[in-house]
Amino acid sequence: MNATNDLTSNVNITFIVTVLEGKVYGIAMNVTRNLTKILTYTGNSARINNITQRNYAFKSDLKIKWVRPAKIPCYKAVVSGDLKPMPEVDFNRYQIEFRNCKGLEDADEIVQRLFKLEFASHKKIVQSYLKDITDSVQRHPFDKGSIESRIARWTGAIRAWQEIMESHPHNKTVKIKVKELIDKRKKHLKYLRRWDYKKFEWLLENLELVYKPHPKEYRWITRKDSLKKLTDKYCRDTVQDKLNEYKLVLQEQQPAFLEEKIRSLEFIRAEQQSCGVEVTVTEEEITNVKKELADLLKERDVSVKDD
Repeated sequence: MNATNDLTSNVNITFIVTVLEGKVYGIAMNVTRNLTKILTYTGNSARINNITQRNYAFKSDLKIKWVRPAKIPCYKAVVSGDLKPMPEVDFNRYQIEFRNCKGLEDADEIVQRLFKLEFASHKKIVQSYLKDITDSVQRHPFDKGSIESRIARWTGAIRAWQEIMESHPHNKTVKIKVKELIDKRKKHLKYLRRWDYKKFEWLLENLELVYKPHPKEYRWITRKDSLKKLTDKYCRDTVQDKLNEYKLVLQEQQPAFLEEKIRSLEFIRAEQQSCGVEVTVTEEEITNVKKELADLLKERDVSVKDD
């Protein structure tokens, strides 16, 4: 009976110890898992005194301030290369359909005004502008498909849509259309530049355009890269300022240096002559140094008088 009780008590103690070990193991696993999450979350971390700490944003002692440049919309003339907006409308001109109408010559003044651009819709005004800009570069009166006529027609449409976007910058439909047309015009200008460079230059001059091709490589504007460039520029400017300051110091010491040089050359020449050895310092060298000193002093006097 006693042996049975001892065996039961040993089994219970073993079970309790096993349970306790399981709880301790579970607690240890939870701590390890949480610590792993913390280390993974902190990312770039540094271990100092066995404590994981994160290096937060580094603040430089240099007085460099970076401001993110403003984003230029894709429809702006700065991006498209248009040097000239859509011109003002001459409301005294007839609409396209009635420009060759002879019956309006003898019509009443009020009737004539009804057929002019003064009472025309915006669509008719744009059509009139497109015809004018196309006529300025087309090869013959019926030219509609040449590359010059198409680029001119696209240029007129781009400028008309740019005018709309200036008044309604949130019009997404027109924004997409003008962006696609600008890219299309750039592509055809690239082809024309490759095929016929003289015509390419002539067309840009007549349409008042600047060819702005797409960049070969696109780079994101980031704070880190920009600060690197600004720091490099700051270092170069600092070095240049130090060099300029040292240059001014040397210029101030230049007259004394030339006087000392003249005395040294005269002393060397006199010693060589007294010792009967070959004379290496000529009178011409000494005269040149004296002339250089006189010119320097004269230049300084003139600069002082001007100030």
